[in-house]
Amino acid sequence: MAKQKKPSLNLAEAASAIMDPVGGIELDTDGLRHRGTRSAMAEQKTILLVISGGIAAYKALDLVRRLRERGFAVKAVMTKAAEAFVTPLSVGAITGGRVHTDLLSREDEADIGHIRLARGADLVVIAPATADLLARMAGGHADDLATAVLLATNAPVLAAPAMNPAMWAHPATRRNVAQLAKDGVRFVGRNAGERAESGEAGPGRMAEPLEIVAAVEAILSPAARPLSGRHVVVTSGPTHEPIDPVRYIANRSSGKQGHAIAAAAAAAGARVTLVSGPVSVPDPAGVTVVHVETAREMLAAVAAALPADVAIMAAAVADWRAAEEQASKIKKQPSGAVPPLALVENPDILATVGPDPARRPALGVGFAAETANLLKNAETKLAAKGADWILANDVSPATGVMGGDDNTIHLVSRAGVEDWPTMTKQAVAERLVARIAATLAER
Repeated sequence: MAKQKKPSLNLAEAASAIMDPVGGIELDTDGLRHRGTRSAMAEQKTILLVISGGIAAYKALDLVRRLRERGFAVKAVMTKAAEAFVTPLSVGAITGGRVHTDLLSREDEADIGHIRLARGADLVVIAPATADLLARMAGGHADDLATAVLLATNAPVLAAPAMNPAMWAHPATRRNVAQLAKDGVRFVGRNAGERAESGEAGPGRMAEPLEIVAAVEAILSPAARPLSGRHVVVTSGPTHEPIDPVRYIANRSSGKQGHAIAAAAAAAGARVTLVSGPVSVPDPAGVTVVHVETAREMLAAVAAALPADVAIMAAAVADWRAAEEQASKIKKQPSGAVPPLALVENPDILATVGPDPARRPALGVGFAAETANLLKNAETKLAAKGADWILANDVSPATGVMGGDDNTIHLVSRAGVEDWPTMTKQAVAERLVARIAATLAER
């Protein structure tokens, strides 16, 4: 199949195409769709944007524009450090209102302004959320306007982290993020990519404005769930193929990607059946989970879960199993002879379900985890297994994908190849679900 590069479908673009209850979708000058009129979801909603001091602060100007395009009112709070990167005058010109910077402002605090700001928002968005601000939030500080507002608000809080990769990887930052997540703060991004500093590529890049907008819309519009009424079946994790009672054949799949996809589909309103191999990640909330061990058990569970509108085969199923499972532990021989291990091929779940018109979902998605000839192998799998899409990813040890938190996806279809940037597995899941919802809506 000839490869034809297609522009990647942006998560926010896909979401806007299926979540706009009043129409009015137009093409912007940059080719991205936006709402030309206020949606019912954005009506009367106020976003309080907290801008902290990182180089990514310049993106806050575009974020404000995108939010206002969709009918949101935006108020802004800036830290002193943020003013070194963008000016309150610039931010105020885009928001159309005053920018708040000072906790001890005599004018604002005459009526306890920080409380008024905190309570007057439907959602607080922190973009960029620097390592310093996240640390002060986790510690419950309130020594400037931004932290005082964040401590006083009862609105949901969405943070878009932005920092150097080494700062993101530091145990202190990890602890702070974990604590904030436990406290209910939601996160969007941190993406991987080049940094302002030369030679500092890696995770920690702030999510793009349209990604943040999509996350805002998802939080403020729980009723606009594009997969409502749909049934989605997801497989996840490895399979364990027993050799004897204590040994098995397996792989390094953690299940993080498949579980993230199941959670994202549930958040989009789908009824989700997750068929999971042995993993250490917790079961997603709001999802029916069927735990299995072997490839044959996984196939049986998938077959029992059908019919479905969508099947996403994200599990790393073992290709082979022992031809004969031993009833007792295989012992070493005094002679040192190596016992024979005959293998037989496991059933291919995607190939079994994909071409079967009686069981085939409306949309079948598979994964191609490869270490060489990534796109060629994905195209071969697409043709052989009757799938609509194959998500190809390089799982060579140097990529850290197996067991890691990030993934780089190439969506292979009969129309060509879409190259997605490196993202967290959660972001990949959200983008995939938005892509699926848009495709089902078009059909």
